[in-house]
Amino acid sequence: MSQEAVDSDVDLHVPAHRRELHPRTLGVIAIGGALGALARYGIGLWLPTVPGGFPWGTFAINVVGCLLIGVLMVLVTDVFTGRPLLRPFLGVGVLGGFTTFSTYANEVRGLLRPGSVPVAFGYLAGTLVSALLAVIIGMVAARRLWVLR
Repeated sequence: MSQEAVDSDVDLHVPAHRRELHPRTLGVIAIGGALGALARYGIGLWLPTVPGGFPWGTFAINVVGCLLIGVLMVLVTDVFTGRPLLRPFLGVGVLGGFTTFSTYANEVRGLLRPGSVPVAFGYLAGTLVSALLAVIIGMVAARRLWVLR
């Protein structure tokens, strides 16, 4: 039985990659995920979704999370290269627990009803475009700030 990679950039046949399965790594992912999920829950309480209305809370969560992942990827590849637990903690854990694309998909499905179909398509396209732009803005801003430093 062959083992499948748990991450797209992990090859379990390479011994150095196996450390991603280390209990410390899984622990920081779990702690980060709990923190990210708590933050998402708090924002959901602060910005509740009105039935049939635009889900501003989830939209904000996903766009901010994408902005932060853009910043984080620059930091882990260019700035803090010697910190192997930083990406699992912040990227997989905190931001993985914070962002919620499953809720986004479920909310789009819920809005596909008479009277809210335009909102559904606006939310569907608006989140996709905004999230992608947020990643790019986060990366560009982080690189520029790092270069200025």
